[in-house]
Amino acid sequence: MTPLSDRLLAHATRSLPRYTSYPTALAFQPAVDDADARRWLAAIQPHDTLSIYAHIPFCERLCWYCGCHTSVPNGYARIARFFAQLKDEIGLWGDALPDHAGTAHLHFGGGSPNSLNTSDFAELLALLALRFRLRPGAEVAVELDPGNLDREFARGLGAAGATRASLGVQTFDPEVQRLVNRIQPVEQVATAVDDLRGGGVAAINFDMMYGLPGQNCANVAASMETALALAPDRVALFGYAHVPWMKKHQAVIRDSDLADVSGRWAQAEAAEAVLAAHGYVRIGMDHYARPGDPMTARLAEGTLHRNFQGYTDDPSSVLIGVGPSAISSLPYAYAQNRLRVDDWAADIAAGRLPVGRQLETTSDDRLRRTVIERLMCDLQVDVGAVCLDHGREVSTLDPAIAKARALEPDGLCQVDGRTLRVPAEMARLVRVVAACFDNQSVIAPKRHSAAI
Repeated sequence: MTPLSDRLLAHATRSLPRYTSYPTALAFQPAVDDADARRWLAAIQPHDTLSIYAHIPFCERLCWYCGCHTSVPNGYARIARFFAQLKDEIGLWGDALPDHAGTAHLHFGGGSPNSLNTSDFAELLALLALRFRLRPGAEVAVELDPGNLDREFARGLGAAGATRASLGVQTFDPEVQRLVNRIQPVEQVATAVDDLRGGGVAAINFDMMYGLPGQNCANVAASMETALALAPDRVALFGYAHVPWMKKHQAVIRDSDLADVSGRWAQAEAAEAVLAAHGYVRIGMDHYARPGDPMTARLAEGTLHRNFQGYTDDPSSVLIGVGPSAISSLPYAYAQNRLRVDDWAADIAAGRLPVGRQLETTSDDRLRRTVIERLMCDLQVDVGAVCLDHGREVSTLDPAIAKARALEPDGLCQVDGRTLRVPAEMARLVRVVAACFDNQSVIAPKRHSAAI
């Protein structure tokens, strides 16, 4: 295990983007209408494959740690109205798209997609597959709340077309679960896994967390051991971001119940030690996968990607987001849907793509995005080669390389000419190195999570 030294502590406390995009969403600007989005969609080429993200903004319970765009519906009537509006939105995007090569990846997130009932979810998946031409062999991934996953829904996912399920486990410690309002005994999660696999969903992911109230190295490691006994294919290990000024419900969590940065680092190290002992391969800064997993293969090939859903083996060049707050990554631009369901629904009713914020990227943005993505995915990048690939002078990003070189004495990276490498033991701090190439995002302490 690598201790958190005083020099590393200063970096670990920095407030930084997670770089699921570049520029990040904080750089987006208000959209007047959908004219720009339609223009950017027109740049899609017939050989471009699509990735579709469907955001379901409802949960049957509100977990105190949650940072997602979601709400508790208090009955199915709100969800039914939303479902009808979502189908109309899908029609708008489908009609606006030019010819393309079909959809290679379909991802349902939220919120909790299992807030939909079984028949509505199956209808939604079928509609998306039809309108966006789901390709044979495409991955269909669904994020699920195991505490509210009934057997009918779980057993029906495979028949509906789902190929991968991601369960929000977070922790198995009963006291930590109580402190974050997410009670789900291990037996309940184990049943969910059995039901999913029994219904034909072969690939299972777990989301786990450190830094939650009441967590320590011992119970984090114990939860990870329990999780791995259920044999997930992938594990994401996220640090809790305590931002009660942005997410008011987090005020329920007492600061005194939270570990400091050194404690969070130690918890993450304890969890990673368990994962390593079970043979899982680290993917970037916070994902882990079995040696035979497609994501591990992408890592070895240097073709791993990072998008708004995190690390992915999704090969698609275009991402279309549907549902409130969903973000689309289009040729030369980003477009984010309106956040409030009422505003989103009003645009759809008026026949407009419900884009609320957007950003047209420059050639410099796209150059820096490639460097940042390769750093975040591979922990290394030949900056000069990327510059040449983008038609730029090999020295274009030398000032950013100089910033990275200043991190060398603290052990965060190694710079050899124009090639950067982040040591494996510093993977958790790769965002600090990536930020050297960021000249667009607003680095705001009150808007980003700490590096650890």
